[in-house]
Amino acid sequence: MNINPHPFEKLTPDFIMDAVDAAGYLCDGRLFALNSYENRVYQVGVEDAEPLIAKFYRPQRWSDEQILEEHEFCFELVDHELPVVAPLKAKNGSSLFNFGGFCFALYPRRGGRNLELDNLDSLHAMGKMLGRIHLVGASRPFKYRPVLDSKTFGHQSVELISQHFIPSELQLAYDTLAADVLQQIDQILQQVEGVEYIRLHGDCHSGNVLWRDGPHFVDFDDARMAPAVQDIWMLLSGDRPSQSRQLSEIIGGYSEFYNFRTIELRLVEVLRTLRIMHYSAWLARRWEDPAFPHNFPWFNTMRYWSEHILELREQFAALHEEPLQLY
Repeated sequence: MNINPHPFEKLTPDFIMDAVDAAGYLCDGRLFALNSYENRVYQVGVEDAEPLIAKFYRPQRWSDEQILEEHEFCFELVDHELPVVAPLKAKNGSSLFNFGGFCFALYPRRGGRNLELDNLDSLHAMGKMLGRIHLVGASRPFKYRPVLDSKTFGHQSVELISQHFIPSELQLAYDTLAADVLQQIDQILQQVEGVEYIRLHGDCHSGNVLWRDGPHFVDFDDARMAPAVQDIWMLLSGDRPSQSRQLSEIIGGYSEFYNFRTIELRLVEVLRTLRIMHYSAWLARRWEDPAFPHNFPWFNTMRYWSEHILELREQFAALHEEPLQLY
């Protein structure tokens, strides 16, 4: 018997359909769970209409103000005729619904194929769209959503892992290496202190881009204030020459709409390293969610932490290398 059930266990098919019905859409009984772990996302059939996407937010992760600020950013981008999949609004203008203790949003269903990261023409088009998004994003700051910084993504992540997860056999190696990595990250951030932080997508990898005659952006759940290059570096892949070619195509399109500051290239490995640290801490923080041990069975094993330390060593070396160059 599960004495302390996880909140998401309340999301039974009947609960989900009742929530969507309460939002003003009559469900037809079709329900399909989509691949999502931080939140819970479902495709829900609606009578005499196209199916909707229902996104139930993880309780206590974001405040209502932070969620609505994400929505407002999406609406602002749509108003500028940008290809963003924004949430639907109720007749009263609200885009955030509440039902049975959960906040949720509804989205139109959109199809598309995966972004081809090795296609330079596609990357050029991505650059154009990101330049337009960042032009809007730079017009004013977020008021409620967080900033991507080394404290929350780096120092707090390392503290959690060191105190509660790293095996004792690896404790010294991890603590020593993590301290060196964080010191180097903070030093680089101080050297590029004049970098502008703007509103942006925050998690702009290929899985959050649908390609339909061009890129369409979905899932702004991680939108925050960050350097512009945060939305760019995750689109790079392959060896260093390949990444430089890809970067040049992206920035070529990007610069048609917004000025890219080349000093931000010094932050690529910083942001990559912070993402690696934050990802491990994210898995750790969510380990009591039954979906995580089931879908990430390799986490919190001796092999995982040994490979994590090796990855941090590689990143420590990368932090000392010269930044990528534009062709």
